[in-house]
Amino acid sequence: MVNATAFGIKRPKIKPPETRERESLSAHGAGFQGDIKITFGQTGCAEALSPLPENKHLCMGGRIVKLFNPVPRSGNNLTGKTLDKDGTHRNLASGSGFLRLFQRRLHITFCLFGHAEDSGRWPAQPSSSRLHVAPGLGELYSAAMAAPGQRPLIAITVDSEDPGGYSKFPWYALRENYAGVVVKAGGMPLILPNESALVDDYAALVDGLIITGGAFDVSPALYGEGTAHDTVILKETRTVFELGITRKALERDIPVLGICGGEQLLNVALGGTLIQHIPDDVNDALAHEQPNPRDEPGHPIVIEKNTLLHDIVGVTEMRVNSAHHQAVAAVSGSITVNATAPDGVIEGIEAPRQRFCLGVQWHPEFEVDPNDMRIFSAFIDAARN
Repeated sequence: MVNATAFGIKRPKIKPPETRERESLSAHGAGFQGDIKITFGQTGCAEALSPLPENKHLCMGGRIVKLFNPVPRSGNNLTGKTLDKDGTHRNLASGSGFLRLFQRRLHITFCLFGHAEDSGRWPAQPSSSRLHVAPGLGELYSAAMAAPGQRPLIAITVDSEDPGGYSKFPWYALRENYAGVVVKAGGMPLILPNESALVDDYAALVDGLIITGGAFDVSPALYGEGTAHDTVILKETRTVFELGITRKALERDIPVLGICGGEQLLNVALGGTLIQHIPDDVNDALAHEQPNPRDEPGHPIVIEKNTLLHDIVGVTEMRVNSAHHQAVAAVSGSITVNATAPDGVIEGIEAPRQRFCLGVQWHPEFEVDPNDMRIFSAFIDAARN
């Protein structure tokens, strides 16, 4: 329990009105030695401070700022007094950028509006009277707010381009609608540079992964073919990074969505192979490099029932856009084909053993079909949960 007097906080003399607690959560192990319980209220604290003899609740308004006086790293509290009567120091101290709670449970009631005033009523607007806490408690606030309903952090891979065009130096490329559709579906996009050394760090940070398409092909050597077709364009740095982050996401069971070339890479990561050039390998193939604009449908696809994709979109046929010359050839035993084009080209795959692992050969971020957005909504829901 935390003594408000130790922080120099005067308890309000009035009793706030009852409020509805919308959500409660407990955070464990996020850099803390103890349990942290965050209770979300509305216009006031869930419980009055004055009836509590030991001030078991701290009432905060809106934002957590800074401490009047920094908490020493030695672990002593502000007043030099113990927070408990047994003579044992159980204090709040900053260290390594995080607030540490030693041997005790911190119970914070988070209020959307400020503290009670002596006027005898709770202010309708945020009050200037706020709790100032130790440096590092911002991290506590951020961790505590990772509750159901918050935007999950969605990693989006990018294409890499050689000097020329946008810049005389190497540069990254990503269409805006990849990020835009993530925001629309309720996620927070995070664009990932192709830094293979950071794969573990990225995977520990994000809630979901989107592997994008681009002007490149997966090296045939990665799926057992020694000779590359004349049309194959390799971007080895990107491919090495995407294979690394994809495999790490699968290992951690982070939701994965592969789009166009991202589906192809996902298939290779899971042990499958690719058709290197559809016109050479598929008889009477459709124009999968559609001549009409990419934000228009190019051809239909048939969706298999009893698959994740069918559960998401709820239909057995969609009209999709098409911008690829390669496609999935064979899948491993951990993959299920969930959609095909009229010419037999595989248009969708999924990995049932994963919490959410879906690959689509078209570009749903253009929202060509009314059901495209359902794919992103399901993906974001999986990442959130």
